[in-house]
Formats: sequence, C-alpha cells, structure tokens
Amino acid sequence: MSTISADLSTTPADETLTLTPRQRVKAIVAGSTGNLVEWYDFYAYAFTALYFAASFFPQADRTAQLLNSAGIYAIGFLARPVGGWFFGRYADRKGRRSAMLLSVLLMCGGSLIIAVLPTYAEIGAAAPALLLAARLLQGFSLGGEYGTSATYMSEVAIAGRRGFYSSFQYVTLIGGQLTAVLVVFVLQLVVSEAAIHAWAWRVPFVIGAVLALSALYLRRGLHETSKGAAVSAEAGTMKGLMRHPRALVTVIALTAGGSLGFYTFTTYMQKYLVNTAGLTTKDATAVMTLALLCFMLVQPLFGLLSDKIGRRNMLIVWGLLGTAATVPLLTAIGQVRDTTSAFLLIMAAMLIQSFYTSISGLFKAELFPIEVRALGVGFSYAVANAVFGGSAEYVALAFKAAGSESLFYWYAAGMSALALITAVTMRDSRRHGTLNDV
Repeated sequence: MSTISADLSTTPADETLTLTPRQRVKAIVAGSTGNLVEWYDFYAYAFTALYFAASFFPQADRTAQLLNSAGIYAIGFLARPVGGWFFGRYADRKGRRSAMLLSVLLMCGGSLIIAVLPTYAEIGAAAPALLLAARLLQGFSLGGEYGTSATYMSEVAIAGRRGFYSSFQYVTLIGGQLTAVLVVFVLQLVVSEAAIHAWAWRVPFVIGAVLALSALYLRRGLHETSKGAAVSAEAGTMKGLMRHPRALVTVIALTAGGSLGFYTFTTYMQKYLVNTAGLTTKDATAVMTLALLCFMLVQPLFGLLSDKIGRRNMLIVWGLLGTAATVPLLTAIGQVRDTTSAFLLIMAAMLIQSFYTSISGLFKAELFPIEVRALGVGFSYAVANAVFGGSAEYVALAFKAAGSESLFYWYAAGMSALALITAVTMRDSRRHGTLNDV
C-alpha cells in the first residue's frame, strides 16, 4: 500500500512535455489501456444483467427484473458528477497522472464487491442494497476517469493530429464494452445457461478486478501534462469553472444527446434485441460483439476526418443524421427477425454516432483552459451523462412497460435535435480552442 500511496501523491512532470514519437505513443497506450479496463468493469454489469437480475430482484416478470437492474445501473451514473468534480479538481491541482491512478484503483474495488456479493436468497434486501453501493463506487470512479483521461490524451497529442490521437479514448471505451461482451460470449459457449444464471455471471467481475491491477501498473509510468496548472488560485475550483459558462453549457448540451444515443445503441441494444425484437440472448450477443468491433475500429478514421473538416462540422453532421434517422432505425431494429439485418441497422446507427464519439473528449478539452480543463470536461460530461446516458435503459424499459415504447424513439431523436442546435451555434474548437490546434 505504501508504494501505491506514493504513486498517488507524486506526479513527476516534464517541464515542456517534449516527447519523442515513441514516448507519445506509449503515453497514449498507457492512458487508454486504463480507460479500457475501467469501462470494461462498468459495462460488465450491463452485459451480465440478463443473467443476474433474478438473483437480486425475485419478481417473476422479466421486464420488471430488467427494469430494477437498469434502475441500479442508472443510479450508478448519479455518482459520476461527484466523481467528475472530485477527480477534476484533483487532476487540475495535483496532476492528471495521480487522478488516473486513483480512479482505476477504486474501479477495481467496485468490481471485487460485485464478484463476491451474496444473492437475495442468501441475505434478502441487503443484496440489492450492496449491489447499489458497488455501483455507486464504480460510478464515482468512472466519473473521474472520463474527464482526466480525455484531458490527458488531448494534451499529450500533437497539434494537427489531435483528432486522430484522441479518438483512441473511444477506441478503448468501446474496447471495454467489446471485451465485456466477448467474455460473456465465451461464457455462453463453455458454460451452460443454468450455470451462468447460478454463478458464472460473477466471472467477468473477477476478470475486471485483475485487469484493473494491471492498468494501475501501466499508468505508473505516465508523463504528467499539467505542470503549472495549479499556480492559479482558482485551479480545479467551481468558481474558476463558472467563469466559462458558454463552454459548460455547450458540453452539457452536446453530451446529453451524445450519451443518450451512445448508450441506446450499445449497452441497451442487447436487451432491446432480446426483449423487443425477440432474438435469442446468444444471437443478440453475437450481433453486438461484431457491431462493437466495427464501431471501435472506425473511431481513428473519424478522428482523422475531424482533423480535416473541424470538430464543429463533425458535430453538425452527427446532429443532422441523428435527428433524421433515430426513429426509423429504432423502429426497424425492433422488428428484425434475423441477425444480419440487426447488425446492418445497428452498424448504421453506430456510424452516425462516430461523428460524435471520435471527438467526444477532444472538443470538450479544447473548450476549457488548462487550470480547469479536467474539471470542466469531467464534471460537465458527468452531469449530462448521468441524467441522459445513465437513464437511457431505464427510460426505454419504462416506456415499454407502459406500452408506449415508440415514444422513447422520439425522445432520443429530440435530444439529437438539441445537439444539432448547439453544434450550429458553437465555434470550431479545433481553430478557436484553448489547445491552439491550428
């Protein structure tokens, strides 16, 4: 523990962060690897909920069970703004590296708790209560992870290629989802359905805890990018952040639409394919595995595109396509009867989302000055993500339970329209942002 404590309290910084190309790539890999592990741990819950819901919520109705598990999933997002504030302040005052080490350590703890948690049959109502506590810990950790990793990767990248380098944040974010799906898929192949429901759903959380310790080791060698940020008395403070209201509102509005669309077509989509389209759990998992792999691989291409046409233009295209296509796509996906059609439709939705995801962390970092950058990115993202992203599954299932599932489609399209309006009225952060990427 003494070694870990020392790592968290000291942040060796490069005076000018003059890195060789190899060092820069290593920094991106080390920072993004930890990001992958954190998101894997968080998504392991979403992709195993189909199996463990009955263990913690004994209602006979499957939609009710999923609704309860989705409710705890959503509540985990409520801890994100607290994590975004805490880690953002910490990163702006003490350094990005220290914050990134602490966040991955806490995520490890949350996964271990879920891995060993007794069921409702064993300890009654204490089981879902402890599940909620573990999710709050994970949400707190991940609220800090996004802002600090997005800020770090934007700062360590070189001007003119920031879109490409920063796109690897979502490569690893989606990679975390994909890894979680693959682990579940392997379990489905080697373990019986009954065994997964009984105990094997715990395996992904054990794997996540082990991976988190590996990421902690990798992050110990990160270069610090924020030397000098804490010279300002308002570094990492809400007072300092509130001096940039336009950037704050812009990030919240764009994140609201982006998070809702992202979680709708990724984490919720597996349940949607099973619960609405009627695909088997195995078929839905196979479809999502392939779709997430393709989604992950195209992120650098869209990042490169943003370096050519600008972040604002990317966001405008995303808003336009999202507004026009969300209702038709969700309607068609809900009516599919074969895996090929399901894959093609979901992939179309993911390509639209890529105009946002590939630059999600970057355009936020470009809007805030260095002394409040991690706080600005992390806190504003976490607020919008908690309200709109974290509630996506719960709202969708609630509409379905009420017999009005199609209203969710229009809700998602409306949030895309809000994002479009915001994108049209903002300046291009690539040319006018605080990172001076020209």
